[in-house]
Amino acid sequence: MFEAWHLRSEKVTEQDEALRLALRNLSDEQRGLFYKQYTTQLKDPDTYATLNWFFISGLHNFYLKEWLAGALDLLLMLIGCLLLFIIPLLGVALLILVSLIELPALFRSQIIVADYNNKLGWRLLKPLQNML
Repeated sequence: MFEAWHLRSEKVTEQDEALRLALRNLSDEQRGLFYKQYTTQLKDPDTYATLNWFFISGLHNFYLKEWLAGALDLLLMLIGCLLLFIIPLLGVALLILVSLIELPALFRSQIIVADYNNKLGWRLLKPLQNML
């Protein structure tokens, strides 16, 4: 949820380059296995950004398998919507709060998804490196 606030593009770019270098050390067969798994699990920044337009419901968090953050967003949205009918001012305040917390993720979708994909790459690469 707060990940969007602390990610640095330089660090993510360095991780991406390190992953590419590590992949060069694999055999062609291992690289093929890696990319077969990687491409099926790879996340698209545009899909993440589109889902983030509905940021109050937390769909973008579910897309990146951040179940707790997605459930929290969804719960806060539902509570906010319910409060709109009971205590309207509190409901609006809660929905605005969730929006403000999630707003950075909307503008930083490229770097957030690149970081996710890097972590995915390293997770898939580790077993292949152990085979060497």
